[in-house]
Amino acid sequence: MINFGKKVVKFRVPIFIISLMLLIPSAFGYFGTKINYDILSYLPGDIETMKGQDILVDEFGTGAFSLFVAEGMDNKDVAALKSKIEKVEHVSKVIWYDSILDISFPMDMLPDEIVSAFKSDNATMLAIIFDETTSADGTMDAITTIRDMAGKQCFLSGMSAVVTDTKILSERETPLYVGLAVLLALIVLSVTMDSFLIPIFFLLSIGIAIVYNLGTNIFMGEISFITKALSAVLQLGVTLDYSIFLWHSYKENQSRFPGDKNRAMAHAISNTISSVVGSSITTVAGFVALMFMSFTLGLDLGIVMVKGVIFGVIACVTILPSMILIFDKVIEKTSHRAILPRFERTSDFITKHYIIFIVLFAVILFPALYGNNRTPVYYDLAETLPKTLDSIQANDKLQEEFNMNSTHMILASSKMSSSDVAKMSDDIKKTDGVKAVLGIDAILGGTIPADILPDELVSSLKNENWQLILVMSEYKVASDEVNEQCDTISGIVKSYDKDSMFLGEAPCTKDLIEITDNDFKVVSIVSIGFIFIIILLIFKSITLPIILVSVIEFAIFINMGIPYYTGTVVPFISSIVIGTIQLGATVDYAILMTTRYKKERLRGSGKKASVSIAHKASMQSIIVSALSFFAATIGVGVFSSIDMISSLCMLMARGALISMVVVLTILPSMLMIFDPVIIRTTLGFKEIRQKNLKDKNSAAN
Repeated sequence: MINFGKKVVKFRVPIFIISLMLLIPSAFGYFGTKINYDILSYLPGDIETMKGQDILVDEFGTGAFSLFVAEGMDNKDVAALKSKIEKVEHVSKVIWYDSILDISFPMDMLPDEIVSAFKSDNATMLAIIFDETTSADGTMDAITTIRDMAGKQCFLSGMSAVVTDTKILSERETPLYVGLAVLLALIVLSVTMDSFLIPIFFLLSIGIAIVYNLGTNIFMGEISFITKALSAVLQLGVTLDYSIFLWHSYKENQSRFPGDKNRAMAHAISNTISSVVGSSITTVAGFVALMFMSFTLGLDLGIVMVKGVIFGVIACVTILPSMILIFDKVIEKTSHRAILPRFERTSDFITKHYIIFIVLFAVILFPALYGNNRTPVYYDLAETLPKTLDSIQANDKLQEEFNMNSTHMILASSKMSSSDVAKMSDDIKKTDGVKAVLGIDAILGGTIPADILPDELVSSLKNENWQLILVMSEYKVASDEVNEQCDTISGIVKSYDKDSMFLGEAPCTKDLIEITDNDFKVVSIVSIGFIFIIILLIFKSITLPIILVSVIEFAIFINMGIPYYTGTVVPFISSIVIGTIQLGATVDYAILMTTRYKKERLRGSGKKASVSIAHKASMQSIIVSALSFFAATIGVGVFSSIDMISSLCMLMARGALISMVVVLTILPSMLMIFDPVIIRTTLGFKEIRQKNLKDKNSAAN
């Protein structure tokens, strides 16, 4: 690797210039990458709810569905507003009672079910059908246009409205996330580094790597807004260590090669490649584990973050050294003593009183596990947004005026007889929480002659293959009540038509609950398995992987158990993402300390001395690493108005600190207690075993 280091040093100016030039195509790639704001679209494409969505688009031109509530308007004004909405681009159809009969006819002529579905004491409801999918640009543009023309007394609910508000909020806040992460990281680095300027170059090189990563996302076609919001912050948090290691190595090699900074940097690059590549593997393994999720948001985030780590490593050993050498004189002028203490007394206390920390481990383990397994989570995506947003207020208004919280859709065969559809509808109406069942044959067939219905209305709800039936529900999405209701209705529908499909936001969310629950188990096994194997190969030991993974998993249990004891409800994806990211990103703390422990034991140092030396040597690095990760995420956690992003960042920030404390207290205690087992189960310790046996025999004699 030394030859590579020499070439980087030699060509530092061209490397720096090329790195800046590459920012241009990366910027085009960044702005050209489509962002998906519909989380439910990441459900597997082969499940019924997703297949049904495709049929709605292909057969009915129905990509999205929203309910529009108008307060304090008479029928004439509602009809006029309906006509305006129908002219909005990407609005396929607006269904109201005048879609069936002209408003000049008395409303009493319509079935009570239709009247109650569209009219309350204070408000009128319209069903708006869009010709593009929930998160399509056309649908969101249409939502914005409708809101502008409707006025304050009108409310537009539904998943498309939620997605639109998510987009507006995310686009406004995401640039601030990066700014906060950079600012707080600068503060931490200013305290921990020996130069006021070097942190800026750290962040510049990482920033370039982030732009490369975000720019190459264009080859993925699109990424989720969660990935967009978190990737830059996460990349900063997990790759900042690499820059710190290069700088420390460069300073050490300056002492080895006084007056020859080029040679010192070449050796620093060589040392960094060996250490950072090994360190990054565990982080990459954590993100790779996310790719095993059936819920493909994990694949989306995993791919982007794997790229981010790779770009971070490349930038650390090419761009950063080039910048340091080019601006060396300026950096030297800003040098200062590091403010962060060495913590030697703290280290002595921890290693001396290791029994206390083992006892604490035993005491905390059960409540941590108990809380981790019972932390409440939410799946309703509307819950992640502020209550002041238009879509959330509209959902509340829908519940208030019409006692309606969700709308299900049934795709049944158009060849079903009207009598069977009517019977099926009657059975569905008897299901708890069902407010109304609306469809051509479901209700109208037995009351109003089909030939007097407008062709446009008929084609919106029935074609030669399928008929669409809407089921209005009183129950909230993701609630136990609506999930039970979905099971009941699906069973009823399948009994009449085995090829029918049951879909909508509530059924999709029910699928989300079941799929992500399984994903959590799969990802946990994969991430632990990957990292166990990596540690096994690094240390050539059976015991050490068990100890190190157990220590970090203990930290994860504490982190995920805290919400249970504080009464905090976290987003459904938290346990999956945190479990892998915290494990992959912070197990390096444990590897760092254990590497030095093994080195000292192989040198012939005793158990206590080896643990003490390892702890003192690694403590400062672990603290700096944890504080850097904390700084990169805590600002976003506090600031973000999107609870899913805020919760994830708060958990990651807290997880870094918890892992730091656990590694610095529990790990040395584990090494002290299990040292004899480690010696027997680790390759390379044969001589130590023989020496211990010899000393034991000598003592006996």
